[in-house]
Parts: sequence; C-alpha cells; structure tokens
Amino acid sequence: MTTKLFFQAITKFLLGFVLVVLLIFLPAGSLKFFKGWLFMGILFAPITIAGIIMMLKSPALLEKRLNGKETKKDQSLVVKLSGLMFLSGFIVAGLGFRFNWYTLPFGFTICGAIVFLLAYILYAEVMRENAYLSRTIEIQENQKVIDTGLYGIVRHPMYSATLLLFLAMPLVLGSVFSFLIFLAYPFIIAKRIKGEEELLEKELEGYKEYKEKVKYRLIPFIW
Repeated sequence: MTTKLFFQAITKFLLGFVLVVLLIFLPAGSLKFFKGWLFMGILFAPITIAGIIMMLKSPALLEKRLNGKETKKDQSLVVKLSGLMFLSGFIVAGLGFRFNWYTLPFGFTICGAIVFLLAYILYAEVMRENAYLSRTIEIQENQKVIDTGLYGIVRHPMYSATLLLFLAMPLVLGSVFSFLIFLAYPFIIAKRIKGEEELLEKELEGYKEYKEKVKYRLIPFIW
C-alpha cells in the first residue's frame, strides 16, 4: 500500500459520503430523516471495512476499483444512466420525507437493511473469489475464467449482488417512488452484461465453454 493510494481512497470515500448526504438530506429539508441516517450507516460502514481490508491485503484490487473509467461509448452510457438513477432515486426519497409522500412501513426498512447487508456479504465473497474484478470492462494480463463458488451458479455474481444492493436501497429509505426509479437497474445492467460477454467470448480463452457450463447470467433459473 502506498501513501498515494491511501489518500486517494480516503478522498473518494469522503467525497462519496458528502455527496450522498447532500442528495438525501437537502431534499428532505431536515436532518431528522431517520431512515436516511440508517441508510448512511449500512452503506458506509461496510465500505469502510472493505476498504481497509483491501488496503492491507489487496491494494492492487483497490487501485483497480478506484481508478477504473469506461472508455467504450455504450458502456459509458450505462455508467451515466446508473448515475442518473442514483441521483434521482436519492433526491426523490428525500423529497418523499419532506412532503410526506406515501412511504413504506418501517418493516420494509428493516427487511431492506437485512437484504442490503446480506448482499454486501455476497459482494465481498465475489471479490474474494475473483482477483480480476475491475470497474471497467477489460481483459487483464494472465486473466483466467473463474468457474467455482458463486461463479458456478451464475456468470455474473457481482451484478447479482449489486442488483440486490440497489433494489434494497429505496426500501431502507422507505420510498415507493424511489423504488420505482431503481427498477431501471435490471435493464441497465442487462445492457452492460451483453457488452461484457461479447468481449469475454472474443478475448478470454475458455469463456465460451464456461457459458455452456453455467447457463444463467444474473438470476438462477430465470436469466
């Protein structure tokens, strides 16, 4: 771990924290939005723990996760659409608290928090299994097909984990309208998976055989 990587990670963490606070609590018009603070806790506590573990045990993976930037036009669009989804979803959740729009009962918040944390554990397991994970779609030097563990169930378990994570977010915030916005994510990620698999089939040895072995991309027995 280098000093540069440490400060880069801390800077991005703080910027992300401040951005999410602003997106949720400014529209809410109050700091008394309890569900917003609960969401902040379950979002940033695991990120902090994961970041510390990667700093100590896998700084190369942390660097890849921090510095990845899409260059392909279609995948850049996917990233932008995801960003728009987050912006609008968080803002709408905050506005829902301010104007007392229809909100979900607190039981949904608790269930959403449980699903979110379980999905984060799933995400961490994927990162443990696959050292080639990157924020961008690319083939890395000496990359090999991973076909064990979660990769023996679906071909893209990281996206399966993020699907659960992102759909749980509006439930924690208790916002029906925010949940409807986040329902765009399965369609966004389906486009990304299509582009990723086209590249993997062309450039990663053994990936075509892996596709025949593991039939489902994202959700077992469905797709």
